[in-house]
Amino acid sequence: MEKTEDRYPTIQLSGIRKLYHIGGETLAALDGITTNIYQGEFAALMGPSGSGKSTLMNILGCLDRPSEGSYKLDGEEVSGLSDDALAITRNKKIGFVFQNFNLLSRISALENVALPLVYAGVGRKERLERAQHYLEAVGLGDRADHQPNELSGGQRQRVAIARALVNDPHIIMADEPTGNLDTKSTREIMDIFEAMHEKGRTIILVTHEPEIAACASRQLLVRDGKITRDEGKGVVMDVV
Repeated sequence: MEKTEDRYPTIQLSGIRKLYHIGGETLAALDGITTNIYQGEFAALMGPSGSGKSTLMNILGCLDRPSEGSYKLDGEEVSGLSDDALAITRNKKIGFVFQNFNLLSRISALENVALPLVYAGVGRKERLERAQHYLEAVGLGDRADHQPNELSGGQRQRVAIARALVNDPHIIMADEPTGNLDTKSTREIMDIFEAMHEKGRTIILVTHEPEIAACASRQLLVRDGKITRDEGKGVVMDVV
């Protein structure tokens, strides 16, 4: 593998296309994307509505497959895996954070964080201990018994981040994680992502906000299903 700054590509995309057949026409949501994302990178995906950035995130997160091209995750070709094998890869290697939090409303913050460990077959005592650890890591150790409707938007997103971390994945994928938050909560959530990056996790964040993307170490602009710009930290890109 190509080596850059003593890191290896954890994600390798080559000629990725995603095609949809609508009304006798073929539309390319992604049209030949080739790029690497390196271990420990904090990459932001930007682009206007309909650009293909969410489609790309779904493929990167093993939630969907490309129509054409190669996707290697930690050196393993995953584009042709079965649904079950894709789910196993996703659950082991990737943690997800969503704009709408996706928390279960009738269970506590602790139980929400522990939920992925249920599917992983971890015993109740260990999963609650691990869930408590990650709630404390995001500053919510004293809110473990609260249900989501008893928490602010920023607190709910921190619960969602703790849930994403509980399986100890080395990749975190976040889709508009600050989209429903006020300015103060947005800053707190971005501080958590930056701290995770400093600890060596690979982070891929989808956002339409240039100021949020500028916090990442790398910014990829997606337009018409292609990556049209690849910039470093601090550049404020116009996505219109």
